Amino acid sequence: MNASTLLPPGTAPTQAATRPRLAVHRLPMAHPGDLSALAALFDEGAIEPAQVVAVIGKTEGNGGVNDFTRGYFTQTLMSLLAARLGRPAAELLRELPCILSGGTEGVLSPHYVVFARSGRPTADAAAGPGPGALAIGTAVSAPLPAQHVGRWAQVASVAAAVREAMRGAGIARAEDVAFVQVKCPCVTAARAQAAAAAGHTVLTADSGRSMAAARAAGAFGVAIALGELPDDPALEAAMLVDFERFCRRASISSGVEVEANEVIVLGHSAAWEGTLRMACAPMRDALDIGAVAEALRPLGMNAAPQLGAADAARVAAVFVKCEPDRRGHVRGARHTMLDDTDINAQRHIRGAVGGMVAGVLGDARIFVSGGAEHQGPDGGGLVAVIAHAA
Repeated sequence: MNASTLLPPGTAPTQAATRPRLAVHRLPMAHPGDLSALAALFDEGAIEPAQVVAVIGKTEGNGGVNDFTRGYFTQTLMSLLAARLGRPAAELLRELPCILSGGTEGVLSPHYVVFARSGRPTADAAAGPGPGALAIGTAVSAPLPAQHVGRWAQVASVAAAVREAMRGAGIARAEDVAFVQVKCPCVTAARAQAAAAAGHTVLTADSGRSMAAARAAGAFGVAIALGELPDDPALEAAMLVDFERFCRRASISSGVEVEANEVIVLGHSAAWEGTLRMACAPMRDALDIGAVAEALRPLGMNAAPQLGAADAARVAAVFVKCEPDRRGHVRGARHTMLDDTDINAQRHIRGAVGGMVAGVLGDARIFVSGGAEHQGPDGGGLVAVIAHAA
């Protein structure tokens, strides 16, 4: 595995040895290949290209197996960074997590969040008072063979990557991790055929089903790394079966545009400085507007019923996972998301939950991802907010 450094080979950081600091930039896109806002920040000197360590974005595709807006954005990002850094795009692709979710239904606005790290840890960095500022660590696993997708080998791969990312962030305790975002590969028809030709059997050759299995394995991997589940291979039988087992801080996506498990860990460390903080809360169902308030409360914000302008200005990024309740009801009322053959259920739920969260925050720039298997309570999901301290 390789943590993201993105410095050209043989290049030493030019900054003095200071505590690391994380900057979060939420940028608009006019189309899935539009990186002009980030290029402008580079040109202005607001961000050095070598400081970019991760990107999480929302593109306007369908969010399905054939959503190529994610690959289009990733290709454009790597081309931009390659030109600015003088490094091959293919090399950067193996180091820099670029985690995208397609589908901006309803009021959701296409955008991307750039995480930039400045400064370097010093020998006494961990001696700072208090829980510390928001820290980031990243890791990219070795390519995951198709026959491992949705199986315990993927669980173990994700768990190892999370632990590596925690070390890179200087986060020693699992309780200091606020949120983990993962992007996992899925099984396409071509990957299934290649595995079969090599004498391997995939868990499922159905691409959509494999995305769900990959998300489940990713959630279990994060839960194990954070101590929320035991590291027991027998638990493989519980994936997509026992939904009472879930991770309270994991957001997992899956897609054709990646071949490895890409991991971003966000948490708090006394080794870091800055004003950014993060909080995460589980959603018990698609109507749990209280979970939004619960995620805002530790950040010193109160929505009554919507955030005021001053608090809204403090919000740097918002991430949501949601899931159509597989039992077909929400608080006793029947829903039709699972039976609609015209609109995919994930598109329904992204639009519904995205509208609810956007209404509380007064902002449509929200990362809302469907497919919340084992990510928060069954039929619910989670809400995570990054904000500047008051």
